[in-house]
Amino acid sequence: MSSTSSTATELAAAGRSGHRARKRFGQHFLVDAGVVHAIVEAIAPRAGQLIVEIGPGRAALTDALLERIDSLQAIEIDRDLAARLRRHYPASQLRLHEADALDFDFAKARDGAAPTAGNPKRLRVVGNLPYNVSSPLLVRLLDFRALIDDQHFMLQKEVVDRIVAAPGSSDYGRLSVLMQAHLYCDSLFEVPPTAFDPPPRVDSAVVRMIVRRDRETEDPGPLQQLLAVAFGQRRKMLRGTLLPWLAERGVDAEELVPTARAEDIDVETWRRLAARLVAAGG
Repeated sequence: MSSTSSTATELAAAGRSGHRARKRFGQHFLVDAGVVHAIVEAIAPRAGQLIVEIGPGRAALTDALLERIDSLQAIEIDRDLAARLRRHYPASQLRLHEADALDFDFAKARDGAAPTAGNPKRLRVVGNLPYNVSSPLLVRLLDFRALIDDQHFMLQKEVVDRIVAAPGSSDYGRLSVLMQAHLYCDSLFEVPPTAFDPPPRVDSAVVRMIVRRDRETEDPGPLQQLLAVAFGQRRKMLRGTLLPWLAERGVDAEELVPTARAEDIDVETWRRLAARLVAAGG
């Protein structure tokens, strides 16, 4: 394992901190060593695990992870940061993918090794995600969840609140249902703007998302169709939005109260409706 004992803040100041955050990449670099430590404790990395970091940036989290494990992989879109990372770490310690995480094929992170019953070679995905791409990236990762064990992400607190929201709350929406239908989601702790350089204008939070193994083969597409129809006009009652749409497709929805709204429907009911939509050929 790495023998470095410097804090994440000291490492960021030691030569790699000259990189200016770029707005187009939504960069806010984590610089608070206490927060970095808390994230690593939550991840609890162990030797032999396939850990993939999205957006390592100035490597505060990367350094802290490499104090606990021998190697990891990272996906970095910023070519200047990628060059800095290559200068700082040997390839044996950091396998760097210079790519946009929204386009990246996460199967490449398994080193080409096919999973077996005794060694599934699943990924643990972590990162301080750019706020401007966090939701589409979370949705894209659903396509790779059969390859993933869990995800630990720093996100805008508002997004985390939506991910873990319960039915009936104002935060409950498409993202809540889609994530909770396929992942166990827990908000771990909040992070203030002062933990970043430059500080964002919003609070952040760290979320843990564990793949529901019994649902890893479910196609999220039909559920996404339902949610788009129902939450597209979330203030309207279902009798004016989702129910006519389902009726046109021959889908039974007798358990839905016509005067209810999309935010009133729990995740399991949404899943049942999606299964019926598939059975009806929708």
